[in-house]
Amino acid sequence: MSTPKAERADVALILEGTFPYVSGGVSSWINQIIRAYPEISFAIVFLGSRRADYKAFKYALPDNVVHFEEHYLYEDLNAHHQPAMRAGDPEAFGLVSQLIDALNHGADNAQTMHILRQLVLEMRPGGKLKLEDFLYSQRAWAIICAAYRDHCSDPSFVDFFWTVRIMFQPLWLLARVATELIPVRVTHCASTGYAGFLGALLEQTRGTPLILSEHGIYTKERKIDLFKSEWIRDNRNVFQRDPTELSYFRQMWIQLFEWMGRYCYASANPIIALYEANRLRQVADGAMPERTFNIPNGIQLARFAPLRAQRPATPPPVLCLIGRVVPIKDIKTFVRAMRRVANELPGAQGWIAGPAEEDPSYAEECQSLVRSLGLEENIHFLGFQKVEDLMPRIGLVVLSSISEALPLVLLEGYAAGVPAVSTDVGSCRQLVEGLDAADQALGHSGKIVPIADPQQLADAALSLLTDPVAWQAASLAAIARVERYYTDTMMFDRYRAVYEKAFQQAAGVH
Repeated sequence: MSTPKAERADVALILEGTFPYVSGGVSSWINQIIRAYPEISFAIVFLGSRRADYKAFKYALPDNVVHFEEHYLYEDLNAHHQPAMRAGDPEAFGLVSQLIDALNHGADNAQTMHILRQLVLEMRPGGKLKLEDFLYSQRAWAIICAAYRDHCSDPSFVDFFWTVRIMFQPLWLLARVATELIPVRVTHCASTGYAGFLGALLEQTRGTPLILSEHGIYTKERKIDLFKSEWIRDNRNVFQRDPTELSYFRQMWIQLFEWMGRYCYASANPIIALYEANRLRQVADGAMPERTFNIPNGIQLARFAPLRAQRPATPPPVLCLIGRVVPIKDIKTFVRAMRRVANELPGAQGWIAGPAEEDPSYAEECQSLVRSLGLEENIHFLGFQKVEDLMPRIGLVVLSSISEALPLVLLEGYAAGVPAVSTDVGSCRQLVEGLDAADQALGHSGKIVPIADPQQLADAALSLLTDPVAWQAASLAAIARVERYYTDTMMFDRYRAVYEKAFQQAAGVH
């Protein structure tokens, strides 16, 4: 597939593990944003893990994407030659030592950010902190050995050594990308993390205004991944471990994501959240309050409103979870809830509509759970589906996630008149019960349940599917809420103002 390569663009979208290779809420939103402004030219910088993890595009590139480049953070971690002995620049490694000391006194002190901003400049091509020195120099070896000796008792030194490389080596790749990226007027990141690091580096080195839009809070979501991960080893036995203690391995990863987030927050203006709780989390994580505000997601009403007329007279006993088959979506809780639903409504169906290839082992665990519960006739893994094809055939949109932001799938269901049952995550309570008094007066558009509680999830679903009056009231509230507060035109108008202000700022810089 040929991809466009231009000499310049209006906006560089820096995307980590999303559009155009991965389908889902964030990617769908990015596709919306690009297509909403055909007069703006976009360059896309895609950051992935390894090339083999991404197959074909899930989205066609719109015509106003004039430049596309992709980079893989963990693609080339091994040497292909015998490295020569290197000493390492003393000034550069002096900064590294200062940064380590500063981080040990807390990530939020001003000295940490000052040293960090100095250090990242030296990671660029031609800088004093060369990748080869990080990988092979005597000074780097001494720092790694000292860190292991002083802090690390759980993994082997070999595990620790390679983890340090995997964590930090991508930063040199991003420093090179920042140097070589085509000229752009504005940079827009959809997360902090490695994408936010690149956006902040462009702001620091070029003065390019940086817009940050966070759907979920990247640092929080990576912490959840790290807590659940099984690849991070802890070699201590049960008597050596304090169950309240977080292993140093996990602490290192969390600290990396925290300071990358703070580095991005220091450069970004504005810093946009989807809803108030996430905005407050951004502030708590280091964002300047005066730079933060909310722009909720919006959906195209005309795309979904006609589906209301295609629905049967009574709501179908079909519970549909639309999302990726990954742990953060907690598919297993949905499966367990379906056992109780099927006991009460033997003909009930549970549809899981979303790609399963991102985490094949988890997908297999979910399918094994279906078999062990005897639900093969009730639960179906549909893979990726067009939402418009699903909505007239389902009675409820179900979301069992342990973390979300403002899920587009709930809004799409609302526009089609489908109520929701959702865990109490992100903005979901706001979407179901309303935000302020005027919103709450519209009524409940479904049910909110606790995280990881299959019984309450099942009971909430049954209370709507077995009571046509309650279901109809929730459907009407859903339609009214999305039409009043969550249309794409409202979202597009607000982002147009964000882009125009950033373009004016860019003109002032240059």
